[in-house]
Amino acid sequence: MTRLVLASASPARLTVLRKAGIEPYVHVSGVDEDAIQAALGPRAAPEHVVTELARAKASAVLPDLPAEIVADAVVIGCDSMLLIDDELQGKPHTAAVARARWRSMAGRSGTLLTGHCVLRVRDGAVVDEAAADSATVVHFGTPSGDDLEAYLDSGEPMQVAGAFTLDGLGGWFIDRIEGDPSSVIGIGLPLVRRLLGDLGVGISELWAATPAS
Repeated sequence: MTRLVLASASPARLTVLRKAGIEPYVHVSGVDEDAIQAALGPRAAPEHVVTELARAKASAVLPDLPAEIVADAVVIGCDSMLLIDDELQGKPHTAAVARARWRSMAGRSGTLLTGHCVLRVRDGAVVDEAAADSATVVHFGTPSGDDLEAYLDSGEPMQVAGAFTLDGLGGWFIDRIEGDPSSVIGIGLPLVRRLLGDLGVGISELWAATPAS
């Protein structure tokens, strides 16, 4: 049976898949995202950047996967970045950067881009792949000064693309979105379904392969 491998450390992506009936095999890629983005160059289209990062993550985990997994699997890599003022924003990592970003984007909107790459693996070899990106417009609210500082103190915004979440504490400060909410969380189920379909894999197959709890 076909197992789904998630090449990501993101607990949000894992939660989305679990709520959708899939218990993936998780293996973190550990790729140097900054190095890959730098190699693509400053003129690379934002959509290309996130898709190539997703492809790199999916490809990187293959050598380390157990033989019983890569006998029949689909490996999914994802990468999300916020496009605002024609600039891609990844994880801020520090409170100072997150604070500056929120002061800039409060009351405005940006586009959350999520690249997806799905590798079809049989007997340890990639036999096919499908990749695409999703784009969702996020309209940000304006948190009070105290609320913003409390949000920064929580630590949440430092390790997520664009310094916000939709499904966590940051959800208080998102006025609305235009697009797929699961993509904003980190993995777009409608897009992944289509990519899997391109590779001849149905959702029912993945449900059937999910280990019983």
